[in-house]
Amino acid sequence: MARHDATPRIAVFDLARTDGEELWGYEPGAHIDVQVGELQLVRQYSLCGPPGVRKQYRIAVLNDPASRGGSRAMHGLAEGDRLRIAAPRNRFGLTAARRHILLAGGIGVTPLLSMAQALDDTGGDYHLHYCARSRGEAAFAADLENHPRVTLHFDDQTVQQRLDMARDVGGPDPETAVYVCGPGGFMDHVLGQAVEWGWPAAALHKERFSASAATAEPSASDAGAFTVKLSSTGTEYAVPEDQSVLDVLHANGVDAPYSCGQGICGECIVRVLSGEPDHRDDVLTDDERAQGMYTPCSSRSLSPVLELEL
Repeated sequence: MARHDATPRIAVFDLARTDGEELWGYEPGAHIDVQVGELQLVRQYSLCGPPGVRKQYRIAVLNDPASRGGSRAMHGLAEGDRLRIAAPRNRFGLTAARRHILLAGGIGVTPLLSMAQALDDTGGDYHLHYCARSRGEAAFAADLENHPRVTLHFDDQTVQQRLDMARDVGGPDPETAVYVCGPGGFMDHVLGQAVEWGWPAAALHKERFSASAATAEPSASDAGAFTVKLSSTGTEYAVPEDQSVLDVLHANGVDAPYSCGQGICGECIVRVLSGEPDHRDDVLTDDERAQGMYTPCSSRSLSPVLELEL
């Protein structure tokens, strides 16, 4: 592992296999699970290098004071340390749209960098708007400031150069897709404005680093317990009001996949066969919810019994 500090708070890590062999291929927008620290925390970090490079992965990590421990552990790593990672996963890939608008807030630029690099390689039509508090906190500003398809926006400079949704995004266009990644407040503002102006949900693509405020707020179902039933065995388990479905499944020895535990990565998704889910995630699309997809790490139930395809 190689490391350099791009800003006082952002470290960039270049990862390669210890045996020198190639890593897994991936599509732009993908992320990897990284196991780090004495507690073997598993955290997700977006791959921000060129997707075609198979000998090296690049990730960038913000040392966030509100971190659950992962970013502090990553910033404690030194050159040459070893990490255990999982194969890339991607729920934030480029679509088949003719034009792409990439909106990055702070460290949220990481998955959008790989998208921009891939679109450069294929001649795709796009523009990347990279927003940061200041130039000194923008890890990749020097690489992007002269790029004709990139605009930098800094909070500490003139109002005119800050991101202007009306000017930089505008109203909906059936041939354009919008991609948003960054802190919760930034994402809520951008997505809220886009929805107000009529952008359809299918055109708005997002990846969050933590659950949104709306998702974290209690819902009517949070006050009560319910029962989850497994289709494979017919076994039923009571889900108390203070535990997630995933917690209960693991406590009973059910081998249910998971990663983030916040409803933002999609690793735990299963299908609902009966019952009415209370979706409390930030990863499923409306179409996926309509098809019965469900995140047991964060979502609950509006019906007394919820049957899952497990």
